[in-house]
Amino acid sequence: MNTQTQKSLSSLASSNRAEPLNILDCTIRDGGLMNDSRFDDKIVRAIYDCCADSGIDYMEIGFKNSKKLFSPDKFGAWRFCNERDILRVIGDNKRNVKLAAMADAGKSDYKTDILKKKDSPLDLIRVACYSHQIPLALDMVKDAKDKGYEATLNLMAICTLKESELSRDLEILSESEADVIYLMDSYGSLFCENVRYLMQKYRRNLADAGKKIGFHAHNNLQLAFAKSIEAVECGVDFIDATMSGLGRGAGNCAMELLLGYVGKDVRPSLKCAQKYIEPMREKLGWGFANSYMITGFLNEHPRDAMAFEEAETQGDIGEFFENMLAKKA
Repeated sequence: MNTQTQKSLSSLASSNRAEPLNILDCTIRDGGLMNDSRFDDKIVRAIYDCCADSGIDYMEIGFKNSKKLFSPDKFGAWRFCNERDILRVIGDNKRNVKLAAMADAGKSDYKTDILKKKDSPLDLIRVACYSHQIPLALDMVKDAKDKGYEATLNLMAICTLKESELSRDLEILSESEADVIYLMDSYGSLFCENVRYLMQKYRRNLADAGKKIGFHAHNNLQLAFAKSIEAVECGVDFIDATMSGLGRGAGNCAMELLLGYVGKDVRPSLKCAQKYIEPMREKLGWGFANSYMITGFLNEHPRDAMAFEEAETQGDIGEFFENMLAKKA
């Protein structure tokens, strides 16, 4: 990419920015939903180096999930992110990229498994919750902040909430200790105009509290990159993406696209995707499919579409559509 093109793209991406844009790679965390978090150390290290070489600000290296709920016999190391596993991969020479892990409300023994910041290479704890779990999530955020971490609160499935319910939740979240509140496109059902409206709503409700806003897109409607552009243009502070779009079901915004749009060097991510991520595509099978489109249009969790795509014998897509319509009724 020539210098003039990079400057042009960077200018577009920064036109409405008051603060720097933070890019977060969640390949290992979101991609772990496709392979039970079983990534070889060399792949995790390759993505870590790619993030550093590309100027990506954060790498989400996995989950902080409970071993009481997720058996280590079934799930890989990156479902738990024990400090010894992280240190085994990154070594003593930590590079210029911050590390994050996600703790799901109701699925994390956060009080014991999340150590004090001084004892961990992690920098950021991302707390994910549904609306009814907000009280628990607030305590999880407080625990992370008390231990010395940066913290985000990722409110999922907001498209299932009424306008009044979302307003109520945002008012509560504005008083939390979280540094960043995430707008989550959990089911990949948002359109660009929805992102624009919600970004304005989040900004109105959270600005006075000094909260930063993040955005995380899914690709059910083949709009993850377009929605990410919309969020950037609306002044989002944190934006998520994954190498080759690797992520649950239809996947996420592709990091290569996002880096190109904001004017960063895409070469490290292209090489990383080609060597380490794309060889997994046939086995893991993430990416757009009509079944994911159906759940996106119907604003439904993609679990049924994932089961449809993972079946040994491909079912009838028309029948799947009718079944999803009946479930929605």
